Amino acid sequence: MAELTIAANTIRGNERAIGLVETNYQSPGNHGFHRYQIIYVIRDGRLAEFRRDMGVSENFKGINPMNIPSLLEHTVDELMFLADDFRGQPKLDVHELLELDNFKLV
Repeated sequence: MAELTIAANTIRGNERAIGLVETNYQSPGNHGFHRYQIIYVIRDGRLAEFRRDMGVSENFKGINPMNIPSLLEHTVDELMFLADDFRGQPKLDVHELLELDNFKLV
C-alpha cells in the first residue's frame, strides 16, 4: 500500500529541498486547469510537499512541465530560481536533439 505524502504548509527559502515539479492539474472546485509548482521537502523525517498555484494553465502555453531533482543539494530558493530560468527557455525538441529525422537503418 502506498504511503500518503504529508503537506507542508510553509517553506523557507534557505531550507534544503528534495526537488521541484511544475505541472498542470485540475484546480479544486473544477475551475479549470491550473499550473502548480510542487516543492518537496523533509518534515519530521518524512517527505512533504508544498504546492503553489501559479494560475490558469493557459498562461503557460508552449511551456513543458518540468521536474528538477535536488536530493537535498539545493535550497528551495535555488530550485525556484532554476525553474524561473528554465521556464523562459524555448520548448525542447527531442526529435531534433536526438537527430531522429536523420536516422537511417542500415
